[in-house]
Amino acid sequence: MRQAPTNVQAVVEPVVSTLGYELVGVEYLMQGKHGLLRVYIDAENGVVVEDCQRVSHQLSGVLDVENVIKGQYQLEVSSPGLDRPLFNEAHFERFVGQEVKLRLTVPMDGRRKFRGVIKGFRDAQVVLEVDGEEFLFLLAAIDKANLVPKF
Repeated sequence: MRQAPTNVQAVVEPVVSTLGYELVGVEYLMQGKHGLLRVYIDAENGVVVEDCQRVSHQLSGVLDVENVIKGQYQLEVSSPGLDRPLFNEAHFERFVGQEVKLRLTVPMDGRRKFRGVIKGFRDAQVVLEVDGEEFLFLLAAIDKANLVPKF
């Protein structure tokens, strides 16, 4: 997964939870010489722009003081959206029965992209049903996973 290093998550999580939000996940992506720190937050009644601004304002100050990210980066705070990213075992267990798209870090059976229904999580692996066939994916082998929105 594209999760941020644990030291960054350790700084972000208490700030988000103290403000009354759920930390869905934290991604850190390198874009050339600069980085992008993307923080996904949620709340019982959903998240609006003002919530993201509030968390962003608090986080930017704390991240500057803690200096856990070296070099320049952009901070982005967002709701998980309809195509909610899944980062950990609890996320996959929470959305059993839902359709998901995932991309692997390295190909399996000649492909990196899969789309199917989450059947569960066992032995550190996501169980996914794709076209009637069951596949097991190590969580560590998943580069990115998102729910498929239902309209």
